[in-house]
Amino acid sequence: MTDFLVRHFIKNYERTGDAAVRTAYGNLAGIVCILCNLLLAGGKMAAGFLFGSISITADGLNNLSDASSNVVSLLGFRLASRPADEKHPYGHGRYEYLAGLVVAAMILMIGVELAKSSLDKILHPTPVEFSLLSAAVLVMSILIKLWMSAFNLRLGKLIHSGTLEATAADSRNDVISTSAVLAALVLGRLTGLELDGWMGMAVALFILYSGFGLMRETIDPLLGSAPDPQLAHHIRQKALSYPGVLGVHDLMIHDYGPGRQFASLHVEMPAEGDVLESHELIDTIERDFRAERLDVVIHYDPVVTHDEQLSQARQKVEEIVRERWDGKVTIHDFRMVPGKERINLIFDCVTPYGFEEDEKQVCREIRQAVAEWDKRYACVIRPEKDMAPEGEEQTTE
Repeated sequence: MTDFLVRHFIKNYERTGDAAVRTAYGNLAGIVCILCNLLLAGGKMAAGFLFGSISITADGLNNLSDASSNVVSLLGFRLASRPADEKHPYGHGRYEYLAGLVVAAMILMIGVELAKSSLDKILHPTPVEFSLLSAAVLVMSILIKLWMSAFNLRLGKLIHSGTLEATAADSRNDVISTSAVLAALVLGRLTGLELDGWMGMAVALFILYSGFGLMRETIDPLLGSAPDPQLAHHIRQKALSYPGVLGVHDLMIHDYGPGRQFASLHVEMPAEGDVLESHELIDTIERDFRAERLDVVIHYDPVVTHDEQLSQARQKVEEIVRERWDGKVTIHDFRMVPGKERINLIFDCVTPYGFEEDEKQVCREIRQAVAEWDKRYACVIRPEKDMAPEGEEQTTE
């Protein structure tokens, strides 16, 4: 069914990297989910009203909130697809994150109202009439939500959309909550226990939990969350794969919405090489990244490679740092400046956020270790934080 819908309603569906095609996938997912959720909400709310079940009504309202969420998500996809303009030169991709934030707020409001209704049902229980019709509605809901979960997960992976993958997870969670309501209905029939209000409260709490989780996930990229370590690793390794590139550092990745990342980095190249050739290579690297739909700006850092004393000192400092912190701490922009009494080794020292040692303590330990190795050298260190960690060792050869 998913393949049928994609082939018949998305033009050029195989070009998932194209912004227009990506928007078409989002539109298809939104429309399908709106129709399914409205169908389920209508059936459950009618069954809950007819047979006096607050838990079935609560589950129907949950589907109604899902439909509202799908409307907001659909609007978010449409707004995010708008091209860049004079006031927004980086595009409108963050509308997708804002849509998720609105959806989370709506889910939380519905969860609060359902909790109030369920509490009233717990304090003032009323009999719930069991019927095969209400059970059939719940079973149908479980089957449809299972398909919706698989549908959104498939589309989300095709276009690398966290929004659709989150929608898939929400549909999967709905299967769990609806199954719980069905179980309460059957157990109430078999045992005579008044479980309807309690199960409605459980569904309400589950909705609140999902809403808080969604809000946290959508706020993070708006605040500027850490970039994907796999993306950072890919950028570093791709840059290092070009002949003449000795090292990569100061990588920064900016997120302006799904599929709209911009990056800047410094590449180290031999200072003895031809400047025009180095500049041409940097232009080539930037064009190759642009072919992957990633805009990258590269700064050229010349590294002296034919000075034996400088190379020896740099290798020794790198060895000290690597052995003491197992690759979690790195150095770059290494220079040597002779002083009146001592030789200054000037470089940047990079530590990740949340590192167990204070950056000042790290610098002190490096200075002490270098002094113990050779008293001629004095380290002048500028501490930095790694803006795009990848969790793997990175050194300058």
